Amino acid sequence: MQETGRFLIIFGLLAAAIGGVLYMGWAPQMFGWLGRLPGDVRIERDNFRFYFPIATSIVLSVLLTVIIRLFMMFRGSR
Repeated sequence: MQETGRFLIIFGLLAAAIGGVLYMGWAPQMFGWLGRLPGDVRIERDNFRFYFPIATSIVLSVLLTVIIRLFMMFRGSR
């Protein structure tokens, strides 16, 4: 149970760091491609905007899955 708590703390700090980067406005320089991938749905009209980042969600899901699997693989080898 202690290892789960440690993992949650590390994940929370990482999420806070990413949130800080996005909040400070550094995201356009670092992640300019994010949200503009082919497959992201964007509809803009006069009074209406609809944005659904399908491709970006898939890319982020795969990336996070690989990172978590690598973390779990190296953690289990101790």
